[in-house]
Amino acid sequence: MATTDMEPLTDSAEPPRPPALRDRLAPPIPGSRLIGWLGPLVIAVFAAVLRFTRLDQPKAVVFDETYYAKDALALLKFGYEHNTVKDADKLLIEQPGANIWSEGAAFVAHPPAGKWMIAIGEHLFGATPFGWRFVPALIGALSVLVLARVARRMTGSTLLGCAAGLLLALDGLHFVTSRAALLDIFVMFWVLCGFACLVADRDRARRTLAGKVEAGGGTAGFGPFVMHWWRLAAGVCLGLACATKWTGIFYIAAFGLMVVLWDMGARRAAGVRRPYTGALVLEAVPAFFSLVGVALVTYLATWSGWIFAAGGWGRGKVAGFVLARPFEALPDLWNYHLEMWNFHTHLDATHPYQSWPWNWPILFRPVVFFYQEPKGTCGAERCSQEILGIGTVAIWWASLAALAAMVLVWLIRRDWRAGAVVLGYLAGWLPWFPSALADRTMFLFYATPLLPFMILAIVLALGMIIGPEREPGPRRVVGAAVAGGFVLVVLANFAYIYPVLSAHTLAYDDWLSRMWFKTWI
Repeated sequence: MATTDMEPLTDSAEPPRPPALRDRLAPPIPGSRLIGWLGPLVIAVFAAVLRFTRLDQPKAVVFDETYYAKDALALLKFGYEHNTVKDADKLLIEQPGANIWSEGAAFVAHPPAGKWMIAIGEHLFGATPFGWRFVPALIGALSVLVLARVARRMTGSTLLGCAAGLLLALDGLHFVTSRAALLDIFVMFWVLCGFACLVADRDRARRTLAGKVEAGGGTAGFGPFVMHWWRLAAGVCLGLACATKWTGIFYIAAFGLMVVLWDMGARRAAGVRRPYTGALVLEAVPAFFSLVGVALVTYLATWSGWIFAAGGWGRGKVAGFVLARPFEALPDLWNYHLEMWNFHTHLDATHPYQSWPWNWPILFRPVVFFYQEPKGTCGAERCSQEILGIGTVAIWWASLAALAAMVLVWLIRRDWRAGAVVLGYLAGWLPWFPSALADRTMFLFYATPLLPFMILAIVLALGMIIGPEREPGPRRVVGAAVAGGFVLVVLANFAYIYPVLSAHTLAYDDWLSRMWFKTWI
């Protein structure tokens, strides 16, 4: 796939010599390393300013913050989730520091990792709207940095990397979920970090393989052994995704298959005589333990507060701190997970903002996180103040065409980048279909983990439109204009919907003009 910086020009009149094996397997990223960091950092700072501005508004418990803000506070106080009094929401807002705890531990439907992250903000800034939204906003800004860097690595272009970060910063759903104490922004972040680690590992491992072959490591038989250190970091990240919501499991399965295919392709490109068997024998088993094994250990570690403390839900057999006997908690933990599974598979209560996964790509039914009509605050007879959980239309609708293009690119060119992006998208989208057919309650913001892959598809497509650097002239000028025009459309789209993403007060007619479809109300 052609991108702006992928293939350097040559000034020599002689035919260029074939690239070395190392450069063929893992082409170096052109351009300045300093600019490659400064550009994404500037975009991340821009995203942080957007997210931290008025972060404490509204001074209310927004949507499912009623669960996670209180669960996070309970983790700080008890080490496990605890029941609260009936008026806990009101007490948190109107009487900070008031006792909101009733008797007994609470049964919760999601693992604790995301709530531990929310708890960090509450520890630093108190149980206030700013406190429980602090870490989601920080993670939102950091995810922009990570995506910009991974896009730069995949495209070989700092410009396209920065474009990817900017698009994520300007997506409405990413903006809203990173300004609320919900879990989906954390799933997205850890999945993205896991993917970034695997992409980095792909480059490093291919360079290592090429170096061993060039140094006489040989291509006979299975080829040389290659250690994949970055996969250990990926296992930690994906374990944290699973420890936030179980949907992370699907990414482990998809990415596990992906890296095995990458290993086979690398050995084949290096000229190994038996590349497929070599990848299975020398790399597939370590990959399993790096991803699945490390993820499992990471997952269990996030339950340590529940395992080692007395009083957690389902821990009736434990009395006091039991560091010396942690394995006695495992049967109770297994039973707890059976109850969680039962909860999720039978969750079919209707909700006015529920939507189905086949409707998510077109933003058919967004979620109203907050809405009120304050009196006399906008200069009109009727005013509206809303937080609408909806994506930026220009990004979401363009991503449909970009993802379709990536499917064709992979089928025709077998471009690993196109295949990885499509696989990442499908791993977060298709698993919801069986639950939807069983009428399980679900919402648009469950699609938050899809966003990095949607945007990667867009920037890869923009790279194709711009064309390679070796083809200067009208083609690149027109392509750059098209790409720049698209980014400006996204910026204008985000600016237009920004007031209904951030609880700004509008005249009712101005608010209604932003509701393009009846299903958005």
